[in-house]
Amino acid sequence: MKQVVFGNTGAKVSEMCLGTMMFGKRTEEAEAGRILSYALDHGVTFLDTAAMYGEGVCEEMLGRLLAGRRNKFFLATKVHRGVGYADISGSLDESLRRLRTECVDLYMIHWPRVGMNPLEIMRALNDVVKGGKARFVGCCNYPAWLLEHHNAIARANGWALLACNQIPYNPVERGVELEVLPQAFATGVAITVYRPLLEGILAGKYDPDKPMPSDSRAEWDDRVQKWMKKYDAGIRFLLALAREKRVSPSAVAVAWLRGSPAVTCPIIGASRFGQIEEGVKAFEFTLAAAEREGISNAFDADLREDAGGKFPELRRALDIVAR
Repeated sequence: MKQVVFGNTGAKVSEMCLGTMMFGKRTEEAEAGRILSYALDHGVTFLDTAAMYGEGVCEEMLGRLLAGRRNKFFLATKVHRGVGYADISGSLDESLRRLRTECVDLYMIHWPRVGMNPLEIMRALNDVVKGGKARFVGCCNYPAWLLEHHNAIARANGWALLACNQIPYNPVERGVELEVLPQAFATGVAITVYRPLLEGILAGKYDPDKPMPSDSRAEWDDRVQKWMKKYDAGIRFLLALAREKRVSPSAVAVAWLRGSPAVTCPIIGASRFGQIEEGVKAFEFTLAAAEREGISNAFDADLREDAGGKFPELRRALDIVAR
């Protein structure tokens, strides 16, 4: 697995980040242990978790599984409750206890909140770095202006900067191509990407010519059927290209992400062993620039205001920052 520099931090991480959200929920501990060992054996050392995953169960499981090998991984977790000073500090203390470690490598604000106080947030994040509880700090789901606003405060005070932004990105959710990716690329902010396979759609989980499986995510997540219908041409194009290249659809979707110079690490979740095998293998495949452009054109989803999760409303919001 290729190692990449994590933004401006100087730290090196595996290009693939292993998402552990299903650990303790859909994935039993023995299976999670096999996944973790396979990842390590194949050079995947970047782990993403959060206190909210299973209300701490995921972190507790990781704490047990990382015993004796914690220093082999770059471990990231996120603030659980609010975004006040006490929330940021207290949430990390709880995570450290569950993870059985004295320090995480990356600690992130999970979501922007209405009325958040960037000065208080950056002071709290700087203090966890000064206190040796986190090596680096970052954020998730921040529009470009909000990230830059937080980092301007940090620079003015000589505090730790937000080193990364974790966002949804794929050939459908491309709203982040407006401002978010250019800002990160220009300023050296690392970009980690969740939902790279669009809830399994880009992994070929759903056949466009067959009814949705009754026991699938599509049964309760109406986005799946909406996306399948709206982006049918793009999905078929990607699946056909995968067949032509004799690789998995996941490999094509991941290669599309890796073709962006602004993307640092796609996050690949694994709830069963076969998914970590397929995830690792996906990073062996690359797309030519023309092939990547062909996928982009087939989906016809660039810079649409209905894409990119909550970014359309967040980039316009005037009530996020407290006055």
